[in-house]
Amino acid sequence: MEQQVDFESKTDNPNVPGVMDISPEDLMNHKDNVLMVDVRRPDEFEGELGHIPGAQHLVLDQLPQRISELDSTKTIVFVCRSGGRSGQATQFAQQNGFKSVFNLKGGMLLWNEKNLPTEK
Repeated sequence: MEQQVDFESKTDNPNVPGVMDISPEDLMNHKDNVLMVDVRRPDEFEGELGHIPGAQHLVLDQLPQRISELDSTKTIVFVCRSGGRSGQATQFAQQNGFKSVFNLKGGMLLWNEKNLPTEK
């Protein structure tokens, strides 16, 4: 079984009960050990904010049909523009038996603000 990542920065998501947020810096430190799933639309994924190198793209609307494609033994961090849609995705994954799932706090807006690496 994969080793699950325990993030130091995890805090309760203010909008989605039971979901934990993690900081962009914490994700950056662990990004090689987690599965990053970007749930934005394709135009956003390729758009001005870019996406995190190595992130898998899975639009939020398709998550119910495609959740089985994700490895439930891995730690998964969901990403969107500001943290709203990824919070919903994190909650959905939890409801479907995923144990180690987190939401990127502030989404790609905060990631870019911190000048962390992106791909376009």
